[in-house]
Amino acid sequence: MRPLNHPIASWAGRRVWLVGASSGIGAALAQELLRAGATVALSARRPAQLRQVAAGHAQAIVAPFDILDQAAWGGRYRDICAQAGGVDLVIFCAASYRPERSWDVSAEGAAHTLAVNLGSVYTGLATVLPDMLARGSGGVAIVASVAGYMGLPNASVYGPTKAALINLAELLYTDLHPRGLDVYLVNPGFVQTALTDQNAFAMPALQTPQAAALAIRGGLASGKFEIHFPKRFTIWVKLLGALPYRLRFALISHFLVPK
Repeated sequence: MRPLNHPIASWAGRRVWLVGASSGIGAALAQELLRAGATVALSARRPAQLRQVAAGHAQAIVAPFDILDQAAWGGRYRDICAQAGGVDLVIFCAASYRPERSWDVSAEGAAHTLAVNLGSVYTGLATVLPDMLARGSGGVAIVASVAGYMGLPNASVYGPTKAALINLAELLYTDLHPRGLDVYLVNPGFVQTALTDQNAFAMPALQTPQAAALAIRGGLASGKFEIHFPKRFTIWVKLLGALPYRLRFALISHFLVPK
């Protein structure tokens, strides 16, 4: 069967804008793509961390800004295009996470997580899609999570934002693929980052950011729509999500809800 997207076999000359590149999966993926020969524009709020990620890579573009500042997106995009000559692939990797049960959620905290995880992606899409559609080429990659597959404890705001991103990636593919654009959905399992360091529970199949970056690069090279990993964990989560609600709720309550 043909891949759903154009496989990215070579990164030489590829121009990537990676939003959320200062730490975790984003930083590791940025370095992986830079080593592969791509020109990568690195964006996040923290310029010092971005410079560390870019160190030793002449084709790295350090482009810090606050993704919650809607007015800043256009200027930053124009700056990157001026330096790189354009953008072929935008990777949305910025995320906010706080482990919390539903009764712990605050309105302010929820609004922030929604703005970072979901609202910023819409702002970014509104910024880059007009140019991509005009030329009939390019792609977007949205980093969601297996936490978006179903409602899980401790992900009271994070999980729904990731579910929304999964939905968004699916509809984007339907809209954009006929017009020549690629859409990639990335659903990692547990990856050891500052975000998951907040978890007080055992995380099965925990991976390093470097392993996650290799999995994402491999998925992009294969032209997959959904890139999920590690398979030994994500397949089981998919199966759990396919169960009838009565059985699924019982298993989640027994194995995942803190006693």
